[in-house]
Amino acid sequence: MKLINELMKALGENDSPVKDVRVGVSWTGVHGKYGGVSKTYGIPVAHGNYTRDMGELTSKTTLELAEYVKSWNLVEASIGVAAINSMIKPRGKKDVNAQDIIIEESKNKKVTMVGKFPKIDEIRSVARELWVLESDQTLLNPKEGIITEAAAEYVFPGSDIIIITGSTLINKGLERYLNLAKEENAYTIVMGPSTPMSDVLFDYGADMLAGVEILDPEAILRKISQSGGMINTRVCRGEIGFRVLEG
Repeated sequence: MKLINELMKALGENDSPVKDVRVGVSWTGVHGKYGGVSKTYGIPVAHGNYTRDMGELTSKTTLELAEYVKSWNLVEASIGVAAINSMIKPRGKKDVNAQDIIIEESKNKKVTMVGKFPKIDEIRSVARELWVLESDQTLLNPKEGIITEAAAEYVFPGSDIIIITGSTLINKGLERYLNLAKEENAYTIVMGPSTPMSDVLFDYGADMLAGVEILDPEAILRKISQSGGMINTRVCRGEIGFRVLEG
């Protein structure tokens, strides 16, 4: 887990007490020095797979909680990614929606996306070719180019733009995808609320990081615990903002 270890080493100086942790149906949040979120993986939870130290997570520091990212219990790993993000000072251009940039840059290009993002219809309408790799079997639709994530080695070749969801850090896929993207010399974007806005990802071949800034951690964690919906600027107005950082 070289990428994960390097992230944690780079962020250790921002270690702080954990103020709050919320694991929701769709999203997980940690409030440390900053606010951090991640996609919630691993739900439903197989019986007996309780979160380690459940009920005592606020007695830890964010660096201790970040160790959970190494877990194969994906609920724990989701907490770990949110803890990592809670140690990253917000940076990059504010209020820039990377999806609008992608639509503009995808004209007549081969685009491969790991994770089904919104606006794929707009991307498909301008791209020469679009493939979407998905781990969620219920979302697969080969007629629309939405195929299994196992197909990366087949569809990455020849890609001009590769977009990778930051939530692949949770299931340990991010390092693999970045290595494959580097072989293609494609413009590579790591995107989504789970994305660590850290220079470490540039070292692994990312060209752009598109994540979020948590403006009001308490409000975001409260909504996470009360909703199964998407974190976005529409339902969390004034509480979350987009950030884009280029290497």
